[in-house]
Amino acid sequence: MNPSIARDAPAPETEQALAVLHKNALRADLLGRRKALGDADKLRAEQRIGQRVVDWCVGSAITSLAVYQPIRREPDLADAYNALAAHGVDLCLPVVVGREMPLEFRRWRPGDALEKDAMGTKVPPAGTAVVQPQALLIPCLGFNEAGFRLGYGGGFYDRTLAGPVRPLAVGVCYGFGLVAFEPQTHDVPLEAILTDVG
Repeated sequence: MNPSIARDAPAPETEQALAVLHKNALRADLLGRRKALGDADKLRAEQRIGQRVVDWCVGSAITSLAVYQPIRREPDLADAYNALAAHGVDLCLPVVVGREMPLEFRRWRPGDALEKDAMGTKVPPAGTAVVQPQALLIPCLGFNEAGFRLGYGGGFYDRTLAGPVRPLAVGVCYGFGLVAFEPQTHDVPLEAILTDVG
């Protein structure tokens, strides 16, 4: 091996560190763009995304779906949840049960009582029935052309999708969330990404 080539090639640890730095920079930029999104534009985007979620569920014959309660100006899809529940789709919400564990899903219908967990996310209270949904609706901070999701970095959805039972997974994101990044070994691609622009 040519010693100069060996010296110039970045070590795997360096490549991993650079990938993390790149993703963190993307996260900061996309969070800033979300924050700058005007209320009227946000509402229009939510309506388009919500309709695409309903259409995807109907077209894919989804009977049970894990949804989410929005944080950090994620798309609020309450109208879509109401429409899905009216069509007989069983809904549930994700719950973090441990730092390095996959998510748990608790049954939920629009209007049911929620409480804040340790992370400040609204979840069904302890004792609510735990279910295994057919599909997951996953909020994305960003996504790439290959269908890999950029989240907040906790890895909860990746661990859930890597489990023994792999539900369908569809992401939702604002159209400006399409960015370029290389997936890491733990990243799991989604079946589809639904946005306000297509």
